[in-house]
Amino acid sequence: MAKRSALGRGLGALIDDADKQNDSHSSPSINEIPIENIEANPFQPRTKFDETALQELSASIKELGIIQPITLRKVADDKYQIIAGERRFRASKLAGLKTVPAYVRLAEDDGMLEMALVENIQREDLDAIEVALSYQRLIEECKLTQEVLSDRVGKKRSTISNYLRLLKLPTLIQKGIIDKTISMGHARALVNIPNPEDQLSIYELIMDEDLSVRKVEEIVRNLGSRATAPVEQPTEEKKEKHPQEYGELKEHLSQFFNSKVDFTLNNKGKGKIVIPFGSTKDLERIMGILDKLGR
Repeated sequence: MAKRSALGRGLGALIDDADKQNDSHSSPSINEIPIENIEANPFQPRTKFDETALQELSASIKELGIIQPITLRKVADDKYQIIAGERRFRASKLAGLKTVPAYVRLAEDDGMLEMALVENIQREDLDAIEVALSYQRLIEECKLTQEVLSDRVGKKRSTISNYLRLLKLPTLIQKGIIDKTISMGHARALVNIPNPEDQLSIYELIMDEDLSVRKVEEIVRNLGSRATAPVEQPTEEKKEKHPQEYGELKEHLSQFFNSKVDFTLNNKGKGKIVIPFGSTKDLERIMGILDKLGR
């Protein structure tokens, strides 16, 4: 039995003038375009697609059809390029479809990029860094101000600014956001620290001690006031949880290196051994000991 059409509303809310029926640069009708005649969008802001999510969407398309047509531009006879909807296109291929419903528009590269970015920001589950990069490209490559961008994507200007600030974080922390090893709450706290070295120190502490957002915000406040230096200091409660053998090992290493050795240990068993030194000469002395151990 043929599947019922499940087409939803068009992209009029996202693409300027898309609802003008007599626009000479677009076709308001939905066309069935052979998948083999469609190529990917070179301006696609998403850099990776979750395979599990694609499989789930593919199964949905098999059952219900494509709810939202993709948007294409014609680049040659019977050749089309995706403006928006590459995830739906990929899932349709997985579902074994031969054609997909599509709006066909004529767009210059700038307009194509803007439409693709806005479409993806609104409809895709991008991570925070991908969203921030999309905002940045809309501002830099499409020459949009933050005010205009706010109208385009339906977000407050302050929200856009907060995303853009994430791009100023060190690469390691940005990767943590992408990999979801830290949350947006952690990232918003870290971005308020002006010194990248302090940002990285606190990021490592989040990883080592599985700190909550509230705890990180407290550390950032203390760091800002310079009243304390909590970045690499475990709490007293966690120090008290160290087993007795760690204290004995700490004492043994302190005597071996002739320097006060300290431990950082969390409840998951992760931690650090810290060997402080008082001068360059003292550092050379410690390095000499380590060199001998490595021979």
